[in-house]
Amino acid sequence: MSNMHLQIWGFLQSVLGWIFVACTMAMEGWKISAIGGMGGSSIIKVAWYWSNLWRSCFTDSTAVFNCRDFGVLWSVELHIQIVRGLLMGALSLGMLGFVLSLLGMECTYIGGKELSKHRKIYAGGCCHIISGKYLTSFLTDPFSHQAWSGVFPRQKYDFFSNSIFSVCS
Repeated sequence: MSNMHLQIWGFLQSVLGWIFVACTMAMEGWKISAIGGMGGSSIIKVAWYWSNLWRSCFTDSTAVFNCRDFGVLWSVELHIQIVRGLLMGALSLGMLGFVLSLLGMECTYIGGKELSKHRKIYAGGCCHIISGKYLTSFLTDPFSHQAWSGVFPRQKYDFFSNSIFSVCS
């Protein structure tokens, strides 16, 4: 009985992790940088540059947004294209892991013998682990290099909730 409860608990955690990965695609604050605040124009004190996988925006202290959507796939930087592909691959692999885990759980009666169920749940667990590592392996690398490099001391990018959110998944 405890094995079945452990499988259900693991399945629910993997569903929650997959939802976290899906939410990371829609989050706005992938890169955030505050520009200004050190003098200059008396009208615009501080401005924020922020971008995600689908657009980049500029917001000033008067709350005026100026956003530019990325029109075509090849118009963005290479690491953004790679992160988009990795996110979609992680979502697909996680969905395959759902199906295999659901078929392999003890409380479901879809499928064949016990050995077949063990193989399915093992393959589903491997799919979930690989999809999580698949995503976070390249996700934070370009942002961490830009955030901690000394090349542009006035424009530093901050990590925001999406990086922490995706690492938790």
